Amino acid sequence: MNQKPTNSLPIRIIEEKCTLCGICIDSCPVTAIIEEDGILVIDKTLCTLCGICVPICTEGAIIIESEKKITSKLEEYKDVWVFAEQKRGKVEPVVYELLGKGRELADKLNCNLSAVLLGFTIEEEAEKLIQKGSDTVILIDEPELANYLPEPYTKVLKELSLEYKPEIILAGSTTIGRSLFGRLAVSLSTGLTADCTELDIDKEDNKLIQTRPAFGGNIMATIITPNTRPQMATVRHKVMKELSLNKSRRGKVVRKNFSREILSSSTKFIEFVEDLSQQVKLTEADIIVSGGRGLGCPENFKLVQSLADVFCGAVGASRPVVDDGWIPFSHQVGQTGKTVSPKLYIAIGISGSVQHLAGMQSSEIIVAINKDSDAPIFKICDYGIVGDLFDIVPPLTKKLKEALKK
Repeated sequence: MNQKPTNSLPIRIIEEKCTLCGICIDSCPVTAIIEEDGILVIDKTLCTLCGICVPICTEGAIIIESEKKITSKLEEYKDVWVFAEQKRGKVEPVVYELLGKGRELADKLNCNLSAVLLGFTIEEEAEKLIQKGSDTVILIDEPELANYLPEPYTKVLKELSLEYKPEIILAGSTTIGRSLFGRLAVSLSTGLTADCTELDIDKEDNKLIQTRPAFGGNIMATIITPNTRPQMATVRHKVMKELSLNKSRRGKVVRKNFSREILSSSTKFIEFVEDLSQQVKLTEADIIVSGGRGLGCPENFKLVQSLADVFCGAVGASRPVVDDGWIPFSHQVGQTGKTVSPKLYIAIGISGSVQHLAGMQSSEIIVAINKDSDAPIFKICDYGIVGDLFDIVPPLTKKLKEALKK
């Protein structure tokens, strides 16, 4: 029997304010808002508590109310948590960067650092999390959690947060991290700062200071969460340094179990389709060669690929060429794409918009090739070549191939 749609907590529609304009119906990504007998109701069996509908309603008719059990005194919250994202049974590299920063934050707060690991048959990964800085690993090993699904992951983390009351929870600013933490923040009635590039502790009141780019990267915003806990943030990959592996380090693994109701999901994982367009993973590459609109057409990306192949490096791209469909989004470098920090970054035909610079300016060495001598990329590069890329890149590639053969 299907559950009847309801307007009960934690999200509801105030009938007296609703004008039946239908904007919220169109905005709901899971079609959870429906019209029934002349009023709008929310189907709890479909609603993911993403909160998209709340700011969209101009009449203020949709609200999210805090559950009583979530309200606690701020001093009851303690410890730093890192969500240990895993794919196909292996912890993602960004997690180890977060453990490095988490260790620093936990030491300043004089508290424990815990990693929360959800998956199936992944106990071996727990030991590495301890060797990388975690004091405790909270392990939930269930078949339903083998692959990321929004509902069970959110419900499990919510229950754990209510039980242990962590002061800070961090995750990577990945596709999964962004999807999960938005839902979790809403379900816990707390704040979330996305895409952070720096984290620190306020010496006066021990609040988490969260820094992220704003207004297209033109300014850096400093954000705090003064009145609710936990303090939640997602952090960009490659902006923080991971600790070295310490095999002698010891910690504790806490195993938790949950009911089938908590682990249930209205969606099903079918298969993982790997992006075969990336021969080398962009965020892990030591050398990246990126192309922009200066290439003229998508076919000319072969020049970028050829140069990247010489170095066994990865191929990147600026946002305009991704938007134009020249190359898949997985290659995009920038504020709305991947944040990278390779040893060598070569920008070909990229002018250097603020959006792009935000994603690659921490590279150790930056080389720019562009015919516009006033291009912003030249202000941050270590080596700049002003000229036609079609006259420069092919002979450069040829010379490098010859040099590496010797």
